[in-house]
Amino acid sequence: MHGVLLLDKPLGWSSNDALQKVKWLLRAEKAGHTGTLDPLATGVLPLCFGAATKFSQLQLDADKTYEAVLCLGLKTSTGDAEGEVIETRPVAVSTADVARVKEQFTGLISQVPPMHSALKKDGKALYEYARAGIEVERASREVRVYELQLTLASVETTQPSVKLVAKCSKGTYIRTLGEDIGEALGCGAHLSSLRRTGTGGYTVAQCVTLEALEAMTEEQRLACLLPVDSLLGDHTVVTLDAENAGRFLSGLRRRGDWPDAGQVAVYAGVDGSLLGTAHVKSGELIPGRLLSPPEIEQMKSFKTSVKDAGTKVSAGCAVLN
Repeated sequence: MHGVLLLDKPLGWSSNDALQKVKWLLRAEKAGHTGTLDPLATGVLPLCFGAATKFSQLQLDADKTYEAVLCLGLKTSTGDAEGEVIETRPVAVSTADVARVKEQFTGLISQVPPMHSALKKDGKALYEYARAGIEVERASREVRVYELQLTLASVETTQPSVKLVAKCSKGTYIRTLGEDIGEALGCGAHLSSLRRTGTGGYTVAQCVTLEALEAMTEEQRLACLLPVDSLLGDHTVVTLDAENAGRFLSGLRRRGDWPDAGQVAVYAGVDGSLLGTAHVKSGELIPGRLLSPPEIEQMKSFKTSVKDAGTKVSAGCAVLN
């Protein structure tokens, strides 16, 4: 089984729990997710199966888009709704205050990673130290917030809130962003909800829920899988003839009149099969992550089975309609 399933991760599930559930539903052998999404967060979680796991790092490095609600005036031990309230402050926030803060947190910003995170220090995750009541020093890091929307929100809570929508670079902690915004507003804040709506070229509109997946037939589940090269949507495409494709798969560099490119998806011209990734420098195609010949053959076969499954599903829907 080779491909990508876009899961709308449910509230309360860890990324690994969700992965294991979907892996069982698909009866897949090799699977991996593309970076953790907090149990209290929902939204886009790309799950990679088979050969797709070779390119999952690309999603770890991809830009992300989040929607969140900041509960103003209450700081918690974890920066989100899971923690205990550790500080309460009065709230006097205007639209002008929100606009000012938006400018402050757009562009290149500095963040100190939260203690309740999977970031490791001395081989141990920070959240393990936090659970033991130990605070460790963390170096600040630069991240980029490309777009930020902040709106005074009216939600079902007694506390004033701000709705946040952020498109940001990898490594951005939205909990920390929320806490820092709360401090800039002078009242403190924590995340009361968090939803990832996009990662790389994938959006939540493409996702399937666990409930929907459980209700499907095996053929319908197969039809939900995106091809492996959907992970390479922003790559430059290079197509090789049969001789050069074979040499490329052996790890040999190829020469051509290609312009320099940092991310390249390489295909075989004979049948359009994905061979792997590369980069081009000074006319040389330099191999990166390569698929094995057995994987390429399996992907051809699996692509056919998924296509057949999709045809059957469509025919079934037509009958039902």
